[in-house]
Formats: sequence, structure tokens, C-alpha cells
Amino acid sequence: MPVDEDVMRDAYAEVRADDNDTEWAVFKYEDKLITLAAKGAGYDEFLQHYSDDERVYGFVRLETGDELSKRAKFALITWVGPSVSPLKKAKVSTDKAFVKKIIQSYAKEILADTPEEIAYDTVLEQVVAVGGANYGIGKRAE
Repeated sequence: MPVDEDVMRDAYAEVRADDNDTEWAVFKYEDKLITLAAKGAGYDEFLQHYSDDERVYGFVRLETGDELSKRAKFALITWVGPSVSPLKKAKVSTDKAFVKKIIQSYAKEILADTPEEIAYDTVLEQVVAVGGANYGIGKRAE
């Protein structure tokens, strides 16, 4: 299997856990092995790990809901930069199956090749759209 299973599984569990500040994990290729490249908090830092010449798998935690009910939702982002060779682009479709054997629970899967597709507001909007009802009243009752 072309993935570093234990390392990826640990990072996946850390992002999903409610008892820490880790909001995302980024997995990249080291030679032919997909492994953890970084993890952390803050969406802007998460975006720093995507470049035009890379294939990246990102798992991110987003807070959704209204003022009375906050929920954690997750997205799996597969990034194929516009400068990635056709052969490497094609390999993503088979490699992603191995990644998804570890990263199994998420609200939305996103395939992206432009920065606009992984912008925070774009990803959040897609996650909210698949999340069902959203009954906010605009402010918390006092």
C-alpha cells in the first residue's frame, strides 16, 4: 500500500478528536509513499501546504451550525496542482482509494486544482450544504 498507514491513522484521529487544537492534517508524497506532511490549526496555515506542482490530500475540521448548536464537520480535499504532470494526475485516482481506506468519515469530498476551490468560504459552504438543516436566528438568545 502506498500510504504510511499508522502515521496517517494517528493524524486522522487527532483531527477528529475534540480534546485538542488540531484542525487539519496534510498528506503528501515522499517518493512513492503518501505520508503526513504537516498538521495544525488555522485554515490559513492549512492553505500554505498546497502548491501548483503538488498532489496533496488534506483532511480538515470545520465548525458548522448555528448560534445554539455548533458541530464539527470534516472535509477531505484532494488537490492536484495545475502544474502536475498528466501521469502523476492519473495516479491520484488510484492512490486516493488507499487514502480513503484510512480517512473514512467526512461530510464532503472535494477535488480541487485551483486555490478558489479550497478557499475557506468555498469549502465551508459546501460542507454546510451537505449538512442538512441550518436554522439560525442570527444571534444567541440572552
